[in-house]
Amino acid sequence: MRNIDLHKLADEARFNRFHGLVLFWCALIIIFDGYDLAVAGIALPSIMKEMGVSPTNAGFMVSSALFGMMFGAIFLGTIADKIGRRRAIVICVALFSVFTAGAGLTHEPISFSVMRFLAGLGIGGVMPNVVAQMTEYSPRKIRSTMVTLMFSGYAVGGMLAALLGKGLMEAYGWSSVFLAAGLPVLLIPAILKSMPESMPFLIKANRLDELQQLAKRLDPGYVPAAGDNFALPREDKAVSAPIGRLFQEGRGFSTVMFWIAFFMCLFMVYALSSWLTKLMASAGYSLGSALTFVLVLNFGAMIGAVGGGWLADRFHIKYVLVGMYALAAVSITLLGYRVPTEVLFLLVGLAGASTIGTQIVTYAYVGQFYPMAVRATGIGWASGVGRSGAILAPIVIGSLVGLALPLEQNFMAIAIPAVIAAIAVSLINHGRSTGAQRADASHATHERPAVGAKVAVASK
Repeated sequence: MRNIDLHKLADEARFNRFHGLVLFWCALIIIFDGYDLAVAGIALPSIMKEMGVSPTNAGFMVSSALFGMMFGAIFLGTIADKIGRRRAIVICVALFSVFTAGAGLTHEPISFSVMRFLAGLGIGGVMPNVVAQMTEYSPRKIRSTMVTLMFSGYAVGGMLAALLGKGLMEAYGWSSVFLAAGLPVLLIPAILKSMPESMPFLIKANRLDELQQLAKRLDPGYVPAAGDNFALPREDKAVSAPIGRLFQEGRGFSTVMFWIAFFMCLFMVYALSSWLTKLMASAGYSLGSALTFVLVLNFGAMIGAVGGGWLADRFHIKYVLVGMYALAAVSITLLGYRVPTEVLFLLVGLAGASTIGTQIVTYAYVGQFYPMAVRATGIGWASGVGRSGAILAPIVIGSLVGLALPLEQNFMAIAIPAVIAAIAVSLINHGRSTGAQRADASHATHERPAVGAKVAVASK
């Protein structure tokens, strides 16, 4: 009997077609997810005009999706560790596709808000699951790059909404951009067929045929044999109460620090997306259309995400993140001072790279910090707690704007959370992360003399 350590196979695998397939599906789902979240902002002026709602009520209509995202991230992230990640992803795709399309069929604020809340459950719930999926199946040497490359699809979805939105609304009305968001539901059968299930779930369910096929796809050199025993390190095995595991084995303090970092970063992201154009217009800048700002901010986010992931695979991800948060504090603060328009657009791009991009790299770090069995739960709770920052940001910054403070003070208020997030990440105990512990265990194993073992891959 051979003991096959699937985690070690995944860690040491070389990038192949299987990894490309997982990246394709996860990135495509994130593109749809980003489109669904951005589409409300693109269509909001038309919705307000047709439904005759005030700016205050329009704000509540938009925030209904954010409330849904908060609950979806927590509960659909947690349930994935119990029902299987593939099923959880499909449930999320169905939710955000069907109910975003449903919002396009409404004609008054309350039903629109209900549809957006239900869509938000899927939008928020799918994020921790695809991050966990990509983290689990990526080779260790390129793990951060793979996760951030996948998550850059979120910015692609935002740009897609901005580029398609104007043409669709002019030709068919605002409801068309919502109805188009229902198309991904048609891909559910293909997702169920092509997307692999999570390793701990397959082992817990004792689905040996699938495990053998999975091992062969991870390592083409693996030859299935009768009697193969598939195992995971003890900390990666599926457990019945995953939430408590976030605070066990010395991870409790770091879990809280992740929650603080998520809260602060999402506060910055939504403060900028809600108020950047308004603040700049009030300062007298001629900035062109809001579409240009959306594109610059999201283009910067893509550069920040992929570049940050590349750096994280070559240097310590924790300190890369601290540097990115420091860049956010500087670039956002400088937005409050009058500079040439070209420099302003550069700063907006840097702000996108160091807020949205940094948030994506933070997702990658959380995914690497927790064991497989509670990875989606850990990401989901961090994302869910962070969503409260997203909900508060438009309200808090809106209140400051109402006080008619100088421009630089408004941007300093948005930049302060970056400093707090940098401190929180610097206090994370990286030694308690799954990756660090596994590396230590591997090092200790190599130092011990072999005791007649002939099995190529041993269980931990």
